[in-house]
Amino acid sequence: MKTKVERTAFPLRFMISALLLVCQLILLFVLLYTLSSKFFLIWLLSEVTAVVTVVFILTRRFDDGYKFAWIILILIFPFFGIAVYFLWGSGRLFPLLRRRMTECESHYLSFLSRDGTVLADLRRQNAVAARQAEYLMRESGFPLYRDTAVEFFAPGEHFFPLLLKELQAAKRFIFLEFYILADGEMWHAIHTLLRQKQTEGVEVRILFDDFGSVNRQQKNLMALLRQDGLQVASFNRIHPAVNLFMNNRDHRKMIIIDGELAVMGGFNIGDEYINRIRRFGYWMDCAVFLRGSAAQSFAVMFCTLWTFSTKEKIRLRLPKATPSPDHPGFCLPYCDGPLSLKNPAEGIYLQILHTAQRYVYLTSPYLILNRKMIAALCMAVKSGVDVRILTPHIPDKPYVHAVTQYNYGELSAAGVRIYEYTPGFIHSKLFVSDDRVATVGTVNMDYRSFLLHFECGVWLSESQTVLEIRRHFEGLLTQSRETNWREWKKCSLYERIKRAVLHLFSPFL
Repeated sequence: MKTKVERTAFPLRFMISALLLVCQLILLFVLLYTLSSKFFLIWLLSEVTAVVTVVFILTRRFDDGYKFAWIILILIFPFFGIAVYFLWGSGRLFPLLRRRMTECESHYLSFLSRDGTVLADLRRQNAVAARQAEYLMRESGFPLYRDTAVEFFAPGEHFFPLLLKELQAAKRFIFLEFYILADGEMWHAIHTLLRQKQTEGVEVRILFDDFGSVNRQQKNLMALLRQDGLQVASFNRIHPAVNLFMNNRDHRKMIIIDGELAVMGGFNIGDEYINRIRRFGYWMDCAVFLRGSAAQSFAVMFCTLWTFSTKEKIRLRLPKATPSPDHPGFCLPYCDGPLSLKNPAEGIYLQILHTAQRYVYLTSPYLILNRKMIAALCMAVKSGVDVRILTPHIPDKPYVHAVTQYNYGELSAAGVRIYEYTPGFIHSKLFVSDDRVATVGTVNMDYRSFLLHFECGVWLSESQTVLEIRRHFEGLLTQSRETNWREWKKCSLYERIKRAVLHLFSPFL
């Protein structure tokens, strides 16, 4: 049953912002094309400008599919396409914002201790995994740990009671960061504990994405939380003006308790994530609990984005490292975002595919792939690696699912085995390979996660958790149906045209 919040209309602020934004875009379109239709020189200028912009786009470091979609738009609607591209499509070209983010990162990264012997130990155990770890350390800036116990949980209703227990035990601080913070049973239970812990002197900070939480919260939630004494901020608030940064959202999900425990994964705060409501059939999601020094990296990620958003520095006090000899293995937290010229989120997926020897299993709610990723998946399977992909059978966005199914064709023809989770919607983002390495996080297999969103994850190696993730994946396959290339070819002409057209503009989805 849907909650009261889900039945309400969009908040007035969002409706006004959306309406004014659409009006600005329509006005821009009409103005530019009215002028260009009346004056030949203006039309000629638009064409020349379009060609120059296309050449500029071709020189960028972006994925070719992303470039191609923008080039088509610009060649059809020169001035309008150019204006929209430089407002929303130019990606990682925000020098002032990037400088501010770099300053925030540098400040908080200095809080982390680094042990150079950890990578050497991993290299002795698994040279291939050590290459992946070294790549992530260079690209994301976070250290490799071996003193952290990692527990994997799925689905959401299995780990939620433990999460409440850990929140109850907090002593010093609780940081929450989510793309969606929705009203409902899950939030009410968490909110009750947060108010209690605040009265006990625990520092509580909440950061959520403004767009992701639209239409999912009670009115004036932030004001109510502040009345409770909780510190709260919304990331990249929606405004009624065209905004260079509006298309970039905080897609991360994490809870950090006392700098000793971090909980992260695919889940948001919403009742569908713990199956209290059914929106798209049964919701399959996951989380990892990290106890030990690796939790400090997630605390640094939170503080960095909090300071970037609010300009308020947090007095971060991290505990001393407490080794966990009973939990052998290595883990490396990482994050990514549009203000970085690096791309560790996509890069670690490619690293795993390129170095796999026996198998790669992955789950993703979306499969909107660029040519690099398709080539890596096909090359792996043609090299004898067992590559299996699990996607939802019941989609949350039909138009995105059409693009996902479009990609089935080339992949299944190459030998990649693709399954759809029949009970409903699988939202987990998992990679596991060769019983040696795995990743859990917020990174979808799509352009938004790789280019436009702030994301996070944790890379694992030589850990029992890797085997648990593999067993979890194999269990999901028993509830899934396999698709194949022959079946894909049998879809109707209309469906094939729809998928192809949507695929063409998939970077905008």
